Order: sequence, then C-alpha cells, then structure tokens
Amino acid sequence: MDQLGSDMLVDDDYEEKQHVAIIEPDQDDVMDEVESEPEPRADEYEAFMKKHLPELADQETEAEVYHTWEINDWRNLARREHGPTFECADNPWRVLFFPYGNNVDFASFYLEQGFEEKKVPEDWYACVQFMLVLWNRSDPSMYILHSATHRFTADEGDWGFTRFSELRRLFAASWDDRGRPMVENNSANVTAYVRVLKDPTGVLWHNFINYDSKKETGMVGLKNQGATCYLNSLLQSLFFTNAFRQAVYQIPTENDDDQSDSAYALQRLFYLLQTSSLAVGTTDLTRSFGWDSKQIFEQQDVQELSRVLMDRLDDKMKGTEVQGALERMFVGKMKTYISCINVDYESSRIEDFWDIQLNVSGNKNLDDSFKDYVQVETMEGENKYFAEGFGLQDAKKGVIFESFPQVLHLQLKRFEYDINRDAMMKVNDRYEFPEIWDASPYLADNADRSEPYVYHLHGVLVHSGDLNAGHYYAFLKPTKEGHFYKFDDDRVTRATKREALEENFGGDYAQANGNQPQRNPYTRTWSAKRSMSAYMLVYIRETRLDDVLMAGKNVDPPQHLADRVAEEKAAFERRRKEREEAHLYMDIQVASEKNFQQYQGFDIVPWKIDSESPAHPKVHRVLRTTTMSEFTQTVAEDLEVDADMIRPWAMVNRQNGTIRPDVPITFSDMTVEEAASKYGTKTAQFRLWIEKAEKRDDDGTALFGDKVIDLKSQPQNRPLMLFLKHFDAKTQSLYGIGNFYAAYQDRVSDVSPQIMKMMGWASGTNFKLSEEIKQNMIEAMKPKVTLAQSEIQDGDILTVQRTLSDKESSQITAAGGYTEAKEFYDYLLNRISVEFSPKFPDTNEHPTFSLTLSKKMTYDQFTAKVGEFLKVEPTHLKFTTINAAGKPKLAVKYNQQVTLNNILTPGAYNYTTSSVQKPDALFYEVLEMSLKELESRKAMKITWLPEGLSKEEEHSLMIPRTATVADLMEALQRKLGLSDEVMSKVLIYEGHNSKFFKSLGQDFQIMGIGEYLTLYAAVFPEDDSPKESQKKINVFHFDKEPAKVHGIPFQFPLKEGEKWSDTRQRLSEFTKIKGKQFDKIKFAVVSKPHYSKPDYLDDDDILWDRQQTESRDEISLGMDHVNKQRSFWGKTDSIFIR
Repeated sequence: MDQLGSDMLVDDDYEEKQHVAIIEPDQDDVMDEVESEPEPRADEYEAFMKKHLPELADQETEAEVYHTWEINDWRNLARREHGPTFECADNPWRVLFFPYGNNVDFASFYLEQGFEEKKVPEDWYACVQFMLVLWNRSDPSMYILHSATHRFTADEGDWGFTRFSELRRLFAASWDDRGRPMVENNSANVTAYVRVLKDPTGVLWHNFINYDSKKETGMVGLKNQGATCYLNSLLQSLFFTNAFRQAVYQIPTENDDDQSDSAYALQRLFYLLQTSSLAVGTTDLTRSFGWDSKQIFEQQDVQELSRVLMDRLDDKMKGTEVQGALERMFVGKMKTYISCINVDYESSRIEDFWDIQLNVSGNKNLDDSFKDYVQVETMEGENKYFAEGFGLQDAKKGVIFESFPQVLHLQLKRFEYDINRDAMMKVNDRYEFPEIWDASPYLADNADRSEPYVYHLHGVLVHSGDLNAGHYYAFLKPTKEGHFYKFDDDRVTRATKREALEENFGGDYAQANGNQPQRNPYTRTWSAKRSMSAYMLVYIRETRLDDVLMAGKNVDPPQHLADRVAEEKAAFERRRKEREEAHLYMDIQVASEKNFQQYQGFDIVPWKIDSESPAHPKVHRVLRTTTMSEFTQTVAEDLEVDADMIRPWAMVNRQNGTIRPDVPITFSDMTVEEAASKYGTKTAQFRLWIEKAEKRDDDGTALFGDKVIDLKSQPQNRPLMLFLKHFDAKTQSLYGIGNFYAAYQDRVSDVSPQIMKMMGWASGTNFKLSEEIKQNMIEAMKPKVTLAQSEIQDGDILTVQRTLSDKESSQITAAGGYTEAKEFYDYLLNRISVEFSPKFPDTNEHPTFSLTLSKKMTYDQFTAKVGEFLKVEPTHLKFTTINAAGKPKLAVKYNQQVTLNNILTPGAYNYTTSSVQKPDALFYEVLEMSLKELESRKAMKITWLPEGLSKEEEHSLMIPRTATVADLMEALQRKLGLSDEVMSKVLIYEGHNSKFFKSLGQDFQIMGIGEYLTLYAAVFPEDDSPKESQKKINVFHFDKEPAKVHGIPFQFPLKEGEKWSDTRQRLSEFTKIKGKQFDKIKFAVVSKPHYSKPDYLDDDDILWDRQQTESRDEISLGMDHVNKQRSFWGKTDSIFIR
C-alpha cells in the first residue's frame, strides 16, 4: 500500500490523462517576496490555506480540514512514525513521517489514509488536494511547504514527498539567515491541509489500472487496430443512435457470408457492444470492408466514411422491411436557388443531404456558420445571371433548407487549405455550439413547421492533435435525461457537460495568469491553443428524441445473430480447451491400402497435410495413454475390418528423404506415446502403415503375408514386405496397387506370379519392373538378380508397366505422353499446378482455370496447352506474373528458350526475385494479334476531343514503334471510323500536368513522345487569319489558384485588336462550352511562373496586346473554375467499403 521508495517528481509536461500527482515547486523562499499584504504565518491556518492551497478551477470541494501534529524529540524517533488520525469527508487521515529519510538524506513526509490494516472499504477512493507544511514552533513565519493532488485508493493509500527537505539544512544553526534552526530544540510542527474533492465522473486523476468500463458505466469501448480511432468514434455514435442500431439489426443476414458481408459484420459488432463485458475488436468489420493494413494504419476522412457506410447499408436495406429507414432518420432537404431581382424568374434545385459541412474559420459559433451557409450572394455587374428568356439579369443566389432530419450530423471544417503554407492545416479557433439549438431560422418560408425544429446535442466527436498526428474520441449522451460519457477507444468514462462541450470549443486555454502554453500529447509541441476540438456534432430533434433513442424500449438483436455469436464463443472455448489439454493428446497419421491406391506421386502416400484428398492419411487425435491395442481397435472400426486382421507398421525417415515402413508394432499393451518414442521419428508426427492380413487359418487366426511366404529353407532368407505401383502408359497414370511379400533370396523374376495376380493380367503378359529409390532415382530391375543383390528391404516400392509395342509407343509419344515409368516419374517430379486468371476479369469472357504442367516445358509448349484449353491461338496469348498481393507484376516476353520454371521462379541473380512473386499463378490475355507483333508495337493512349472540350474519349492504340504521327492518325481513323474530311481538321498535341506542351507534325516519330506526356487529338475551328499574322496563346484550367491545375489544355488563336468580350464569345464557340457552365468560368492572364497571382480580364482588355507587351511564351490564359474531380486533400485513395 505504501509507496515509499519513490522520489518526489515534478511533472512539467502537459498530459491529457494524468496518472501521477502534479506537485508544485519548492517554495522555501516564499518569505523573501515583497507583497502589499503580509504573508500569513504557519499558525494562521485559514489565511495560510487560502494563500497557499487555492481551490482548483473546475473542481468542487466536498470537505476540507487542517490538522497540526506536534513532533517532539525528533532525533530519538523510530525510523517510521505516524501522526494522530484526523477526519475529512468522513475518512480517516494521518501523516506518515520518516525522521531520518526514506532511503535519502532528506526528511520524508506523506499523507496517508488512516484506515486500520486490511480494513479499507472495498472500492474506496478519495480525490484529494493536499499540502504538508513543516514549521518552527517558536517562529511560525519559518516554514517549508509542498502540495500535491492524488487519487487515494486501497492500492495507493499514501502520497507525498520523499525529498521534503534536506536533513542537514533542517538542523543547521541558522535557517536561511534567520538566526535559528528550523527544527529547534529537537521539535517542530507539521500541518496537513486536506481538501477532498467531489468526483462526479468517477475518474478524476484515475490511473486506469484494472479499470472496468462495463462495471463503472455499463458500456464497453472498441479496440484500436492502429489508426482506427476515427472509425471507433463514429461507430459508437451510430450504436447509441438506437433507432439506427434497430434498423441495422433488421437487415436480413441469416444466409450471408460472415467474412465479406459488411451488414452482418456491423450487426455482430453492435451485438457484442451490447452484450460483451470487455472492449470489442473491429477487425472483422474492417475485413468485411475489404480493408488491408494501408487503410488500418491511415486515418481517413470521417465524413466520407460516414457517407460510404450509410450508402452501403441503404443498399442492403432495399427490398426489406427497413427500406428507407436511414433516409427517414438522417436525410434532410435543401434548396439551391438563383432568383432574379427585377423579373419574375427563379432557377432552383432541391437536393437531399445526409450531413452538412460548416465553416469554422471566421465563425464564432454554430449559428454564425449557418448564417454563413445560407448567406445570399448578389449577382450583378460582370457577374449577372443569364436568365432564359430575359437575358443577363441581377439576381440573388443562395441555399435554404426545406427540412432538417431527425438525426442531424454536422461536419465542422476543422481542416482547411492554408494558401501561405501550401498545405492542409487544422483550424484550432474557438467555436461554440449549444446543448439545445433551434434550426428554424434557416428554413425556407414555405417549410413545414408543424413540429418545432429544436435539437438536443447527442454527440460530440473530437479530434486532438494536428493534421499529421492526432487522436479521435467521442462524447455521447446515450439517454435523453442522462449524462455524457467519453468513448476513447477501449475505455468508457463518465464525463461532465463542461468536458463534452466547452473543453471542445477549441481556442486558447483559459488561465488565471494568462495563456500559458500547454503540450500537445500527440505532436509533443507547445501551444497556447487547445489541441482538442469538435469536428462532428450529432443533434437529435427534440420531438423525435423518444423515437430515435427508443426510450423505455429494448433494442433486440435478431435471434440468428445471438446464435451465431454463441456458436463462435463455443468454438473459441473448444479451441481454448484443446490448447490447454494439448499436452495430454498426440496426433497419429494412419495410412492404409485405400490411401495408397488413390495416390499418384512419390513415396507411399502424401504425408504432408497441405490439402484434403482420399490419398492423404487420416490423422487421429488420441490420448497419449491409449494402448496400441485400443488404438488398433479404433482404426479397425474406421476401416470396417476386424481388429485382429490388421497390424500397424512404424514409418521412419530414411536417409534418402523417403518415408517407409520399418517394423511392425507387436506390443499391444504399449501406449501410443511409448510406441512413438521407441519406433517413431523424433522430429515428425507418429506415422503408421496399416497392413491387412491375407486370410485366416483353420483356427480362425489372422495370417499376414510373412507367415504365408515360402522361404524355401534357404539360409539368411527372410520375408520382405514390398509395395507395388502400376504405370499405365495409355492413361498416363501411376497409382498404388497394394503391398505384398517376397523372400529376400528370391530372384526378381520369382515375384512375377504375385504381380500378375495383383494386376489381374493373363499369363504370358510381358512387363518391366523398376524400383522407386527416391524422387530423382528410378532404376530398372534385372530379372535374374536376387532381391538381396538388388538391396531390396522392407517398405521398398516396385513399379510395374506393360511392355509396349513400337506402334503403341509412337502413338503415345505423338500425343505428348510418356512411354517409360522413369520418364513419367520425371514428369511428376517437375509437375506443377498453375492457376491462370484473366488479367482483366470484368469482361467475363475468359475463365479462371488451373492446368497441371511440367516445369521443364518451354514457352511454346505451355502456351500450346493453355491455347488448347481456351480454344485460341497460342501465339495470341500474353502472360503476366503475379506479385504476392495478387497484382500484375511483369509481362512475360516471348522467348523460345525460357522454361515455365524460369518464368515462375526466377533465379537468385534475377532482380525481380521470386520471393515477391506467386510461384504457381499467371495472368493471361487473349490478344487481337500475335505476341511477337504486339512486342514490336507501342501502346499509345490518346484523348479524342471531337467537339471542343464538351466531350472527351480515351482510346488505346497499338502502333508500330517505327511509326509516325501520320500512322497514329490513320490508326485512330480506323478505330473511330472517321471520314477523311474530319481527319483533315484533326490536330495532334502533347500536354503535361494539364498544361499545353507542343503540337506534333505528321512526320514526328512516335518513339519521341515522352512516357509521361498526355496525347490529345482535337477538332478545333480553324484560324481564318492570314498565316503571317496568326498568333496563339496557351490555355489551361485552374481552381482558384494557378498551381491547382486540372482539365484539358489547348491553344487558342488570337485576333489583333479584338476586345475580351468578343474573344470570350469566340472562346465559347471554340471549346463548345456554353450557357451556365461557361458563365461560371472566370478568365485571367497568368505569367510564368504559374503560381504567380492571376490577372483577371475585363471586357475592354485586348489579349493580343497583352501578349505583344510580354514575351509570347511567358503568359498563358487561365480558366478559373471548380475542379469536379478533386479529392480530399492529403489522401492517397478514396475510402471504400466492399
């Protein structure tokens, strides 16, 4: 309980969650300060407490006391002393004192709870602000003080100052030149000032060790996967919008796949939040979204995530009983209008909105932002509105709200582009929002006001930090009349209204002595502005609070959801129990004749369990104490034979890498663990071969092959158990037949009768035998040599094949088959199953399929196999390797010498390295021409502009590498079916970064076109000016700033003396952009460099003259209008949900 070894710490850093006491600095020299009022003495308790222990801001006092302990005979005291017990807030307190220091040369003083040993009430705590003052009894103006705050608990029952004051100084003859010691006559007084504070949230100064959110609040948090705190805060907000949770629960998901269905994953997450006692993970949900580590560790835009999630759920609800539930809950309507002032004409459009983005910068509060949002803009002068039938008119333009939804999501624009820094920055300005807010002032006059549009604050989503480093959390009010709670990832705590509202307004820290800088806990930088501020507000309409929060009603999850989660928990418990009991069990692999007969490959069966097939041995999980006879009985039941008709053989790893039977296990009382230790291989699972008896004798005893074989009384003769495989050249297969016995001293030809019988062949059938020694060693057997001379032993494999006629051999060879077992074994050694997938799967024209091929196949051989499967010309196939992420890696070039193995597993000296390439998969494309011809061509992307800038089409053309622009135009004409007349007007030019680069003549070489340049083919009106006076200006598009370029650049012909008003009209005809769309564009002359300030044009300006006065290439014409393709600043990809 006592924390006696710790030294006094002074924490200078700002820390949002304070886990340690904040201790004020030493004030030994306080008497030296000259003040207008005299310093209170240590025995003037009320004044002293008021001066040196002022009440903390934002904290309410429950009780406060002061108590003085008179310390006598200091030098004769014990090592550790306790002062008298006193009470504050009905709790006992006392001072803990180390007269000679707590392992330091300082007097040590602590405040300690005064309960008797082991009688601290369960869950007791007290939040205390306290001060300990040591003072001279004869001169109370001499004192030393230290103060601190602490949450006292049963575990942390004392807190204070190990280095309160140096012992040497305390006993010095003169304390700070006062002429007397602090500890005088071996005595002094210590006064404890104790102020117990109220703790409405229950977490004031909490260290959160062993904190239980469920126990303290009845709610649980969400685990952070890396940078998913923004997702957690949004999910908690939606979860406590109870009507939303109920609607999600009603999406039918009984038959949906758990892994990929986002609706089921969200249902499951909500169910766990509702029922779990611990924080819930979001991994299953993000996996169902299709997110990988990139999305997990990159903070996304919350507004975009909210919209995408709502859109996906809305789709899932279509055709169900909850169709339209989200629109009814979250969708309002706004009207965008332009209304003429002098004539009766209005153009308007009513749109749905799911949320509203409000400007923070320049606005003090929520109402200011809404006034800014519905502000009316007057269109007059140069900016007049073109009203159909009335021409250019003065008009008013603005937005007004037709209705607000039941649940109103307000996105506060805390991140804005800073033009001076050329970067997105966080706006930390103070911005206030109320707990109750009236939206009616922002409604249209004709809006339905049958219900008041008064809204209550339900949630505040907060961002702490800056653009590049920060943290998200939420304050939510789950019930209508309840409290706010803070949801900070996996921790949920009660919060005050001030914490939820005022502390998230942003702006400067309020300090009594001015704005002292505070340290941002995420960026570790100092600032006088708050780093935490609201970025999203959730308001619920007052008249719909009971409906949305479902007051007094249960939010019941569907039964199938509860059942599936219960099944998952049961499966988890089973796996946990299996892990705990794993040491009691062992796995045994059992192979039988049935497996052997289904297997085509090396050795007896495939012992590596990498897939399931009839050839794979069965794995039995048994108690280690099971006897071999009990285990044999289990296997016999599985094989549907009598237990005495089978016997197990232990399998061993031979030095040549094969796994073969070694000895039969005859000790029936031996446990399986003992058998594995005695006969098995130490580094692998215990493996057994199950041999079947051939028959029973007259007494009914099982007779195995070793008892039936005739040893002919030859010396050193013994029975051998061998395996027989059959290579069928006609079917190109090699399967196991069974096991049989032969005598060790028999010649190879002596086993012929047994082989003929096992194969069911007629007598006189010619065949060949070979031995499978190991994967790359298959040797023919000589008939006249004995098995002993051939070094045959138990478990060896013989392969038999019929002798083929010349005609049969030639037919098989012509079909690409193998005529010899050894050749077929080589094929097996090098065979590989390769998956071929279409590179562009959207067409559905070509399938994904797998072919078993040989690694030794040349490029021509394996493309022939693929072409045969697809029924296409092999020469018209193109392949691409696949990286580990399943994306295209490198195109495979045509090469007669290269093998499939070279393509799938490049060598160690190949810089593409196979480690990042799939070794058994390729993408394929079916081409319109042969690969050889394709490789002699260059893929050219060209943007076709048939009607100015009003229409654009992108096309890909395969052009010979030696071609010119004329050949490119000819290919474009063929592809689009253009007439010669149109082609005569086509201009080919290059653009770079949305700026005009240069025009290309017809004899320009294609290889001279840069890879990063954009190619355009356009039909623009011809310049009818005399050739000698023709002059053109480069034109580009930008959005407010010339550096933010976009769109298609081009060159525009100028006319001498033409005013801008006429040039503008001609430009509209040239680009085919007309009407309202053209009216929105502002035009400016932009000098190099392009980030210089744009000079906007007036009607009387003459562009020809502007270009004459400046160098022709130094100015461009800029078209200033909104870039409709722009994306969220700083983001690499748009967020998505699969």
